[in-house]
Amino acid sequence: MLKHLTLKNFVLVEALEIDFASGLSTITGESGAGKSILLAALGLILGQRASPDVIRPGAAKADVSADFDLHDLPAVQAHLASADLEGEEADRCLIRRVIASQGRSRAFVNGVPVTTQFLRTIGEQMVDIHGQHEHLQLADRTVQLGLLDDYAGCRNAAAKVAALYRGWQQDLTRIEQLQQSQAASADKKALLTYQLQELDEFDLQADEFAELEQTHKRLANAHTTLETLQSTLRVLDELDELRQHTSAVETLTDEQADLQSAQANLQAALGLLDDSSRDLRRYQDGIVIDPQSLADTEARLNTAQDLARKHKVPVQELAAYVETLRAELNSIDADHSALQVLTESAEAAGAAFLSAAEKLSTKRRKAAPRFAKLVTGHMQSLGIEAGKFSITFSATEGEQGLDRAEFMVTTNVDFPAGPLTQIASGGEQTRISLSIQMVAAEHSALPCLILDEADVGVGGTTADTVGRMLRTLAGHTQVICVTHAPQVAALGNHHYRVVKQGNHTAIQQLDDTARIDELARMLAGADINDKTRDYARTLLSAAVD
Repeated sequence: MLKHLTLKNFVLVEALEIDFASGLSTITGESGAGKSILLAALGLILGQRASPDVIRPGAAKADVSADFDLHDLPAVQAHLASADLEGEEADRCLIRRVIASQGRSRAFVNGVPVTTQFLRTIGEQMVDIHGQHEHLQLADRTVQLGLLDDYAGCRNAAAKVAALYRGWQQDLTRIEQLQQSQAASADKKALLTYQLQELDEFDLQADEFAELEQTHKRLANAHTTLETLQSTLRVLDELDELRQHTSAVETLTDEQADLQSAQANLQAALGLLDDSSRDLRRYQDGIVIDPQSLADTEARLNTAQDLARKHKVPVQELAAYVETLRAELNSIDADHSALQVLTESAEAAGAAFLSAAEKLSTKRRKAAPRFAKLVTGHMQSLGIEAGKFSITFSATEGEQGLDRAEFMVTTNVDFPAGPLTQIASGGEQTRISLSIQMVAAEHSALPCLILDEADVGVGGTTADTVGRMLRTLAGHTQVICVTHAPQVAALGNHHYRVVKQGNHTAIQQLDDTARIDELARMLAGADINDKTRDYARTLLSAAVD
């Protein structure tokens, strides 16, 4: 239930605070005074798109906040709790919307920033707003089915069916994409398989090409290398004279530094030369002249270079490229596995949708005759004496389940039933729309219903009937109604008047005396006198009967 509404610099409102209570609240005022400002503000609170046009001229931003009592809405409480948005009191919710002059808006729930999508999600569980032209939307079969679902108490079931259908369709779309991908990749898979077979047969290992180059170089230069080694080793083998002279120098016993340094260096040089000789002999043992190995190595190098050119990659990266191709082939094979899994998932999703949709359809078709009977009764109470309402169904399959519903009406016994917008006049459509809304709202879980001039086009006893219907409805749902009909305004448990003072709009809650004056104004315009006040008192007195 809406408890409190605060507006700052919103359209023509500089600052305004309004307390609301349970029951029927009526809002009246002269045309152009700004009665619909409240509905626009609530629309923003419930997640509607913001525009800088709502900012009061001269102000930097507009600020709207609403306080809701969630005592009878455990689902909303749970939703807020799961999102860590609980306030100090679990059964209260403060929603705030700030619109800046640059067009940006911010939304808050219990002081925490949220998205407008989140506002819409919780807002549609708390408030139902019906505008002046709501009856025009009744031509939409989606709206029609939604109203029937409200009455049948299966909004949650319908939401579940819609979610199941969307999930099923997503699976089917993904299956189609995978099938198209597989069809397009069939040739690709064949090519990858051929390429990998060729490369796997060659089986070039990582870093092997560098090793092949080294081996090829050694084999190709074997003759030259051996000749060089042999001549070098011959020279190293002819160092006996140097060794004798070194031994002679070693016999000198002078401790002069230069001599001692020379003795050490000669010994070190001979040691290094001996080490080099041993290393060169071992290296020489590994050098072989092998024309066949040279030919084999050269052939493998050439093949590696040919494959690298063929696949347009550097030869050093050929081994890594093989793994890239293998991963690509594996991904194609994985798509086949995914398709099988997804197909099984889609079959299960389709079965779940059909099961839930069939149950929903049964509930709708069972509730439709009762819904039609009640709407017919309200139509006749509102002056459409020959009126009759019915619902026809046709089979379909979609997000709304297995049903397509169409509201049919008769306003003249001499003519057959037809679609609402084709059969009823504008005034009749308004009254039929109100009748439908009344029946749907009586079974809705929404704790607050807001109507913007739903009584337009009716007056006299019919307006009184409308008011009494709304008052009855307000026995279990908070109803806030903007009205031009004094008969409806008189039946409100609470009465608010919108007044425009210069470029500022204010809203006042009326006491009994002010209420009589406002009803008199609604009855007679500016010509308020004792007679119109007496009639206003009569309306108020009749309202409590």
